[in-house]
Amino acid sequence: MPNVTNRQELKQYCLRSLGSPLINIDISDEQMEDRIDEAIAFFREYYFDGIENMYLKHMITQKDIDNQFIQLPDHIWGVNRIFPFPTSSSTSQLNIFDLQYQLRMNDLRDLTSTSMVYYQQVMSHISLITFLLNTAKQFRFNRLNGRLHIDDRWNSNRGLGLNQWLIFDVYMALDPATSPKLWNERIFKEYSTALFKRQWGSNLSKYQGITLPGGITLDGQRILDEGKQEMDQIEEQIMNSLAPLTWFVG
Repeated sequence: MPNVTNRQELKQYCLRSLGSPLINIDISDEQMEDRIDEAIAFFREYYFDGIENMYLKHMITQKDIDNQFIQLPDHIWGVNRIFPFPTSSSTSQLNIFDLQYQLRMNDLRDLTSTSMVYYQQVMSHISLITFLLNTAKQFRFNRLNGRLHIDDRWNSNRGLGLNQWLIFDVYMALDPATSPKLWNERIFKEYSTALFKRQWGSNLSKYQGITLPGGITLDGQRILDEGKQEMDQIEEQIMNSLAPLTWFVG
């Protein structure tokens, strides 16, 4: 199986799969580009490896404060959560005045002879206090406009301030430029070829019934139907490979 590493090699692979150069494949380069973009978009939406879970860091700028939202890149498809961040600069980093540091230094000098029960109880109590007094930041995100609205006080000492770092748990769409293995994915190549075939048949169907020299008759409709059928089969295969939805009871 040929190793496809970029967009141009994928075009040549699909054309060869359809019979080129022995058969003239009547499809323009612009149409091939559109079909490849269509295949990438479908894989990002439905293929289990089309997106990946990533952590995105962002420093709040004056523009974010003026807009009251954060503009995320186009390849971000979903935001799961915003990691908790401190409400004051005095606890922004672990230092000798940090509570966990003092507990470990004063009460856990030797882990081989010190019980971890007390430490676990204290940390559980601190976690409960944090949970009750520091609620999780509520946010809203829409992939189509890329705007992340955080329901908090902007430009405030106890809210979102200038040059403050945030970390997001996001789903990022796979980019073939940084993940070239996508080009060589077997089912992706088959789906791209089916899209090329559908486009080829659509082009030929405009001249249905025309007889060429030598008695050859164009049958674009059959090529179009075969391309659609192959597309449907691959899409059904991908849909069936999706993880089952979890039940929500409440």
